[in-house]
Amino acid sequence: MGGGGTAPPLEVDRLTVDYGTHRAVSDLSLEVRPSEIYGLLGSNGAGKSSTIKVIVGIVRPTSGTARVFGDDAVGDGIRAKESLGYVPETALLYEALTPREFLEFVAGVRHLDREAASERLRTYAAAFRLDEELEEPIATLSNGTRQKVLVIAALLHSPRLLVLDEPLNSLDPRSVRIVKELLLRFVRSGDRGVLLSTHTMEVAEELCDRVGILDRGRLLAEGTLEELRTRAVGGDASLEEVFLRLTRQDEGLSEVVASLDGP
Repeated sequence: MGGGGTAPPLEVDRLTVDYGTHRAVSDLSLEVRPSEIYGLLGSNGAGKSSTIKVIVGIVRPTSGTARVFGDDAVGDGIRAKESLGYVPETALLYEALTPREFLEFVAGVRHLDREAASERLRTYAAAFRLDEELEEPIATLSNGTRQKVLVIAALLHSPRLLVLDEPLNSLDPRSVRIVKELLLRFVRSGDRGVLLSTHTMEVAEELCDRVGILDRGRLLAEGTLEELRTRAVGGDASLEEVFLRLTRQDEGLSEVVASLDGP
């Protein structure tokens, strides 16, 4: 049973993910609320990508659930995928296709109206200045251009939840600004939500309503920046300072930086 009208965009409940003897995610619970951009922060290996892969149906959890508008990501995988758009950390594209062919393929898989999909494609291609590259093989495109194609593919079917794993990778400053504005506009519709995984603290600080800090597969802290500041350091500390303090990565940091000056 899923798809309840009152269900939030995303509910992760006591999620655990094991790869053999390695526990990547441990008893993780979090929620993306309507009209919210939720930032998922953590160092490499903290469990961010494993969590996201469960949400989008790539990895089966050891235990626990992830629900997209009430639909279980595993048990109701097709329904859950209908509601979400996904930008992976690593660009996975059919390199023999052109961006137009790839995006038309995505539209077909999503059973989108051909004319409506073409109009949305034209709009996004113009915004990202992709017109000239639309007919070039993806294999010949820069990493930044490939990232634009992934962002468009995630938005093409007008999803209600966006799941973004480092979506600003390789983008030029103009495209970064466009994606930021798209995300802010996206959540203005009351029932939509965004889960944003990023290493860039400034991006999270600028965009996110709440953030969750993952450390070794566990949710170490969660809240607004003000709430996390109060918990970690008080005052007007940056999110970077809060993150380093909560994950204890600030210990000995001054000495390490001082050592870089040499003897």
